[in-house]
Amino acid sequence: LEDIRVKPVQDTGNILKQGYLEKRSREHSFFGSEWQKRWCVLNRRAFYYYANEKSKQPKGSFSIEHYSAQMALHLRKDSRKSCCFELVCPGKRTYEFTAPSPAEAEEWVDQIQFLLKDLSSLTIPHDEEDEEATYNDVDSSDSVNTTSHNTTLNQDESNVEMEDDDIYEVLPGKQPTQQ
Repeated sequence: LEDIRVKPVQDTGNILKQGYLEKRSREHSFFGSEWQKRWCVLNRRAFYYYANEKSKQPKGSFSIEHYSAQMALHLRKDSRKSCCFELVCPGKRTYEFTAPSPAEAEEWVDQIQFLLKDLSSLTIPHDEEDEEATYNDVDSSDSVNTTSHNTTLNQDESNVEMEDDDIYEVLPGKQPTQQ
């Protein structure tokens, strides 16, 4: 039972993006570092951050829904300022991160924004793709079956007229003229 409650990083499911980021701590301690290196994992529903990639218990996590992600050059004044982004939600905590490079920061922002756009729609993209694939498969198989069925009927009609009549024969006692 403990294994179910405590999930290692690899078991968070549907991982969309993961990697090391520096996360700004909520309490800015005089003695402690303001930025802490964390292994961050984004899945379809939540953002997790761990002490490292082998950690079994997250240091923290939050539902990504209703957040927005944006580059945040104002977070740092050093050479890494172009690597910063933040996750903001009205009425909730703002999370601030520094990526290893500006390109990596933009990838995180893009991935989170893409996910948020999908979460704001009525369906989850994974489910939508499955339904679309199922629909297309059914649609294409119906048209194939209909085409081959019609071809078979046309061949039967031209070859044997008697069988064609038998197909449409009305059963005794069920004729429209009898009551």
